[in-house]
Amino acid sequence: MGSIEFSTEITTLGGKSKTLEDYKGSVILVVNTASKCGFTPQYKGLEALYQKYKDQGLVVLGFPCNQFGKQEPGSESEIQEFCQINYGVSFPMHAKVDVNGSDTHPLFKQLKSAAPGLLGTEAIKWNFTKFLIDRQGNVVERYGSNTDPADIAPKIESLL
Repeated sequence: MGSIEFSTEITTLGGKSKTLEDYKGSVILVVNTASKCGFTPQYKGLEALYQKYKDQGLVVLGFPCNQFGKQEPGSESEIQEFCQINYGVSFPMHAKVDVNGSDTHPLFKQLKSAAPGLLGTEAIKWNFTKFLIDRQGNVVERYGSNTDPADIAPKIESLL
């Protein structure tokens, strides 16, 4: 498995530009999210992981994506409000990104290259694909949409 570059620029849901450097030394769970998806209730499980392990060094980073069934059509303020009201999301959410195609965000290019999916394919298949990264920036595991966030807890604990 490969690693991510902490110099990679990301934009918060509020429009602030920063880099992954802010999360260096943390265990990171990156997720491409959507508000109108059958997997949307996973926000609750992701928030539970964040609350349980954030004081030990876990950070969950959500990246809304509208590439799968147009299931993230809202504006950034609508996304933020939806996440907070419906799921109490307090982990960092970011500006909408593309995770596949010619406009793929650099972070997702790195993640897909470092942790290919089934049969070595790099494309992300659907919303709520999750990538677990250790404190040194190594991509440890890729989880598909069907993986419940709670099922990742043992692996997170082993990295903390």
